[in-house]
Amino acid sequence: MNKRIVIGISGATGAILGIRLLETLHGIPEIETHLVISEWGCRTIEMETNWTLEEVRALADVWYSSKNVGASIASGSFRHDGMIVMPCSMKTLSAITTGYTAELISRAADVTLKERRKLILAVRETPLHQIHLENMLKLAQMGAVIYPFMPSFYNLPESLDAAINQYVRRVVSAIDIEIPGTYHWENNDLS
Repeated sequence: MNKRIVIGISGATGAILGIRLLETLHGIPEIETHLVISEWGCRTIEMETNWTLEEVRALADVWYSSKNVGASIASGSFRHDGMIVMPCSMKTLSAITTGYTAELISRAADVTLKERRKLILAVRETPLHQIHLENMLKLAQMGAVIYPFMPSFYNLPESLDAAINQYVRRVVSAIDIEIPGTYHWENNDLS
């Protein structure tokens, strides 16, 4: 059976992370992607990248308006293998934490939590204050995985692009999808 992945792109800086996630999964026949981009996510894509919204949406198998809280991904009966919000703004994090489901990303994440499916939040903010940390703790206690963009250096990335690729592949591996080229640390030196 194919894997269905729900992807949310919120308005946090780092829109390229969500786009790279879609690029990574695009064209893999066993993976079906369902995309929702928040209103501010659309604006951030326009401000931070050379991508058009149409080009980004074309990377997904299905895309939904962020205002469509009646979309299929807003229902617990919609079976999927995980949801990734990348990037995840503090506004979206707060909405998910409190169950405020006035738009589709937070509604789909709420349903993902209640159905005990994998929810990965690629939070984007720095520095973090107490409310951010408390919201992340609450969601981690509910089963969400907090996965901020923190590039690895053990794989010796030669560029920001290489660091983004490794990060996205590691996030994807957290939902049990292995992408060729993902670097895994192996230290056989037990001395």
